Parts: sequence; structure tokens; C-alpha cells
Amino acid sequence: MSVQQPPWSAPNKVVEEPVLKVYNSLTKSKNEFVARNGRHVKWYNCGPTVYDASHMGHARNYVTQDILRRIMTDYFGYDVHFVMNVTDIDDKIIVRARQNHLLEGFKSQTKSLDSSLLETVRQSWKSYVRTRVNKGREDEAWKILTQLYTNTQWKQECLKRDEKFDMHYTAARRSLEALIFAEKQLLAGEKNLVVAHELIDGAKDILALSLDSQYMATVTDPAISRKLAAFWEEKFFQDMARLRVREPDTVTRVTEYVPEIVAFVDKIVKNGYAYESEGSIYFDTVSFDGADGHSYAKLEPWSKGNRELLEEGEGSLASRTGRRSPSDFALWKASKPGEPSWPSPWGPGRPGWHIECSVMASAILGDNMDIHSGGIDLAFPHHDNEIAQSEAYHNCPSWVNYFLHTGHLHIEGLKMSKSLKNFITIEEILERFTARQLRLAFLTQLWNAKVDFSESLMTGEVKNLEMTFNNFFTTIKALKNQTTAAGSVADGHHNFEEQEQELLVSFHQSQSAFRVALCDSFNTPTAIDVLRDLVSRTNVYINSRGKQLNLKLVESTAQWAGRMLRMFGLGEGEISELGWGQVLEGAVNSNRDEILMPYLTTLSAFRDRVRQAAIGKGDSALKNILSLCDKLRDVDLVPLGVALDDQEDGKALVKLVSPTDLIKAREEKRAFAEAKASKKAAQVEAERLKRLQKIEKGRMPPHDMFRPPNVLEGTYGSWNEDGIPLTDGESKELSKNQAKKVRKDYDNQAKLHMEFLDWQKNNAS
Repeated sequence: MSVQQPPWSAPNKVVEEPVLKVYNSLTKSKNEFVARNGRHVKWYNCGPTVYDASHMGHARNYVTQDILRRIMTDYFGYDVHFVMNVTDIDDKIIVRARQNHLLEGFKSQTKSLDSSLLETVRQSWKSYVRTRVNKGREDEAWKILTQLYTNTQWKQECLKRDEKFDMHYTAARRSLEALIFAEKQLLAGEKNLVVAHELIDGAKDILALSLDSQYMATVTDPAISRKLAAFWEEKFFQDMARLRVREPDTVTRVTEYVPEIVAFVDKIVKNGYAYESEGSIYFDTVSFDGADGHSYAKLEPWSKGNRELLEEGEGSLASRTGRRSPSDFALWKASKPGEPSWPSPWGPGRPGWHIECSVMASAILGDNMDIHSGGIDLAFPHHDNEIAQSEAYHNCPSWVNYFLHTGHLHIEGLKMSKSLKNFITIEEILERFTARQLRLAFLTQLWNAKVDFSESLMTGEVKNLEMTFNNFFTTIKALKNQTTAAGSVADGHHNFEEQEQELLVSFHQSQSAFRVALCDSFNTPTAIDVLRDLVSRTNVYINSRGKQLNLKLVESTAQWAGRMLRMFGLGEGEISELGWGQVLEGAVNSNRDEILMPYLTTLSAFRDRVRQAAIGKGDSALKNILSLCDKLRDVDLVPLGVALDDQEDGKALVKLVSPTDLIKAREEKRAFAEAKASKKAAQVEAERLKRLQKIEKGRMPPHDMFRPPNVLEGTYGSWNEDGIPLTDGESKELSKNQAKKVRKDYDNQAKLHMEFLDWQKNNAS
């Protein structure tokens, strides 16, 4: 007897598994993603420059990067080391911190309201108007400016010359109002400190610039800039937490890496790709671009000579002299008066903007990384400069393998800008929409495309999408609870007929299509559509099967859909929970009495009313009991978050839903019913008026209709005994067609007149 197993053949693949491809800014195409070290992925993401409140642009970038990171880790199973920097020393930070410091000092030294303070503010205001508001229009006084400001066309021309014109004008106007009020207070004898500080606060925008121009050289302590940056960094991460953005695995700060930055720059100089000029170190783009194996501006080679982008990348405090080529950029900046400084071989200075990311990313991730990400506005010069200086330091041909750039954010079709008054902070937007809704808005648009954030997007597509998933999971939970309450009883049917087979095939096709979408450079809009379509097909199945429903199959689709939504960062609650999790309302540690009593009180009151109706045994008892049942469903249970859906078998499906959503749905249903009733009433009234018009038309007897004044004098020459015309105004006999027409009109009027007489008789009685 043989004990050898029969031969086995490996199965042939029917369908090839899709591979992950990502849109790579280095190639401007989709490339297959290949991690250098197995499943380990080194990822560096450009973080914020922390000098002000986080805004919707930050939300777009960091929520989107968080979605991509979650897909890589939670769906594709990569082991990602996610590093993000915080820029805590920068031109904007230096200026803002210095101005705040000087303004705080000025305010603390002010002891009362006096003419000297008024004169200081007045001179500051004049300087501000001359340099910020009235530039190019020196002959126009403020009074003329205020009149011109109401002219829309004139204002648009000003904004073309300076997009911040509106912001500057508003600052000047507010400061002037504060100054005029303070002058009146002083004339009235008010000199106290409160009034003085109110003036300083009202004119802070103009005072900050004036004080900065006078005393900037006195502010050199790096701690002043660091204090401002630390404050806004904390606020930034608080906003990210509210948006459910995962914390980076490693956070780096520029001020903590200054020694490493100095050493990094020194090596680039020694490698022959940088030079010293007046205490600053500049990267030699020409030498680098001409060296074998190197190429400057890999991301946007066409932007090499873009002076506007180059100057913006260098910052407002950068020196424009000492460079060998216009495209050369600062690695190390000699500090000027009013700027913080650190020691270096070239004298006191501070890091350039671009060098920080190269140093910190190299310190954590080494001489090569799999992914570098950031907003598309950073591609040139920031990221191109990063690449060049890093490859110059490491003497390598490729520092980054894949560059992922998120698209721009536009608000109602316009690029977000303070001067355009469409600048929205994260705190402001979260007062109107939830973190889930914002994430849904970004998921429904490609991560690397321009996003147009609008009211219609949020209240239309996003709201409907959220409601679709909420209703789906609520229904599945209710069905599961109902089945659990009834107990598992075998009915002799396997409940896996043709409809179940079709749903199962759709389920597996959806899982496959979902993977294909995410492999196609993280195509989340298509992936969301796949989930939406699966929900729709499952709902159709549920509604068609009734009691033959295969709950286990339905639950499987819901469990998978919920896991995928949570994978995108849309959910709350435990991973095993059916659905995507719900936003918790109120405290979660209420005791048993607090939880149960509202429900028990409602049910007890319902029982009392039903009991009284039954005891009364009146003719309307049955009708009253049914009315009480409807009231329990539509009124009493709604504030408690309980929805009862009546079913064909007479047993209601019990759903637990947000009370706010139920109340809102009830009000919308009521408003719809009222609108429908109003429309019906309007239609009845219109019919009544139409009937009255018809009846009124029949008031005239038919024998008078062809005689003056009902027709023009001379229209007809003779009539028969019924008043029907025989000849026209020239005594000619009517033609056959004319006679036929007047006869028809006569008969119609006779019918209308009879209806009028009947109506008159009925209304008289």
C-alpha cells in the first residue's frame, strides 16, 4: 500500500493583484512604489512655520498627508517611520516675535493716557498710511481715500497693485478710530491706564511697525523668537489632534539642530558646492548643476530663473547682495541687527530656511529616504534646494525616491488669502463643520489636485455622504439588535439564495475595486465611491428580502466598510465596532439612573395614557391609542435618540440615533409636509379662482354676447331672435365658416350661462 501523497500543482492566478503606484513629482507620472528596505518606509514631511494660528491650508495639507500615511500603514501594511519638522526660526517668526516683544514693552512702560502717547500714535499712523496704504498715491489725503474706498473698481485696482491693500486700509482705519476716541477721552479728562491700553491695543498694527523701525536692533535674544514659536507650535498640534491627525513618530525643531546645521553647511563648502560672502554661506547652483551626476531643480527645472519665487523662498530679511548667481541661495545667514544669532566659523548667524530640512531629515533618516512630502507651493525653491544641498552633502545622485505634493486649497474658487478675507483658521472651521466632515471633503477629491472648498461642497455632497453611511450603519445595528433580542431560531431555510449570491459577488468586487483605486496613487474619490455603491446595493438587498434577510452577510459588508472608513481616519470608537464610530455627545461616565430614567419616564407616561384610554372604552378609544403610539414614535422618543421604523410584520425596528439628527430630520419632514400642504392649498385656491372666473364669464346671457357693448358698434348688421348674427356690419350675409363660428361661440356661452344661473341659485339659497 502506497503512503506517498499524490502530486500537487500550484494554482494559476486568474487575476493579478494590483501594485501600488504613486504620483511622483520627480517624474510627473505614476511610478510603482518600491521600498528600499522591505516593508520599512522612511518618510519625511515638511512641517509648519509656527508664527500664527493654523488655517485651512494647513488642514488640507496635514489631513491629506495623514490619510496617505494611514493608507500606507493600515491598509498596505508598511512600517512607516514618519518624521516632521517644526520651523521655529524664520524671517516671519523673527519679525512677529520682535514686534510683539517691543509692543509689550511699550505697553508695560505706558502709565497713563497723555498727549505724548497720542502724538506717538498719530505719527505712527501717518507713517503707516504713507508707506502701506497711500503708496503711489501721495497726493491723496485720507479723507479722499475713504471716499475712493467705496468705489469697487478703484479698490480692485489697488488690490492688483498690492493684494494686502484691504488689510492695510482696515488696520489704518481701526487705528484712526482708536486715536480719535482716545483724543475725546483726554479732552474729557480721562487719563487712566485702561484708556491708554485700549488705544495701544486698537492701534497695535501700526505701532508694531513704528516701534520695530526704531528699536529692532535692541532685540537679539533667540529666546524671544522661540517663545512665540513654542506658543503657536502647541496650538498647531492641538488643532491637528482635533482634526484626528496622527502625531509624527519623530518631531524635529530647527533651534535644536543648529550645531548639526553648521557642520552640514561646512561639509558642503568643503565639497566645493558653497561659498562664503560677507559672513553668509551661499549654495553654488551653477557649480552643482555642472557637476557629473548632479542636476539643480529636479522638481521644477523651468523655475530656475523665477526671481519672484527665489526671493519669496529666501524670506523678507534676506540680503540680496554677495551671490555669484541669482539662483544661489543662503545656507547660513549672517545675522543683522534685530535678529537672533548662533556662533559659526563664519561669524554670528542663523540657518537658512531650506537647509533645516536637509539636516534634520539626514540626521534621522540618513542619506536616502523613500518619501518626502509637503504642499505643492514648496516644490520650488524649497524642495528643489533641499534636494540639491543634500545631494551635495552626501555626494549621492538621489536623496529622495518619491516626492508627494498635495494640491492647493481654494475657498469658493479663490486662493485662500488674508487680504481677500477668505482666510479661515482651523478653530473657525471646526465651529461650523466636524473633523469627520472636513476629512470627507478632502477624501472626495484627489490628494494632489487643487481642492475647491465651498459651502455647497460641505452642505451638499459631504453632508449627504455622511448621512448615507450613518443611516446604513444605524440600520445594520438595529437589525442585529432585533435578531439578538429575538434569539437564534433555525427556520429550516439556509437563506443563501440568488439574491445573497449576487450581494456576495458585489461585496468581493467592491473589495477588489477598492484596492485597485488605492493602488492607483491613493485614488480616494474612487475608493469612497466604491464604498457608497456597496452600501447602496446592500440597502437594496435589505429592502427586498424582508424576513429572508441573511444578516450575517449584511453584517460582513458593514464590518468591512466600517474598517475601511476608520482606516481613512473617519471613525471613533473600538476597531471591532460595527460602523465607523459615532461622535460622543456629552459625558460618557453617567450612572445607571441618569441613563435609564429619561427612557423609563417616557415609557411610564405612555403606559398611563394608553391605560386610561383603554379603561374609558369610548368610541374613539382605539383611535386614541393609535394616536398615542404615533406620538411616542414621533415626539416622545425623538429627544432620547430612539427611532422606531414600522415594518410589515407589525414589529418596529429600533434604532439608536443622535437626538440632534432625529430632531432635525423630524423638522425637515414637518417642513416638507407643511410645504406640501401649502402647495395643495394653493392649488385648491387656484382651482377655485379659475372656477369663479369661468362662472363670472357665464354671467352674460348668450343673446347679448354679439350685441354692443359686448362687441364693437357696427360689427354685425342683423341678428335672429336668439341674438345670433346673420349679417356683418356692411349688411353682407355671414359666410358659412363665420356663421359656424358664431354659432359655436353662442352654444359655449349658453352652457356657461346655465352654469352661472345654477351657481347663483345655489349660493342664494
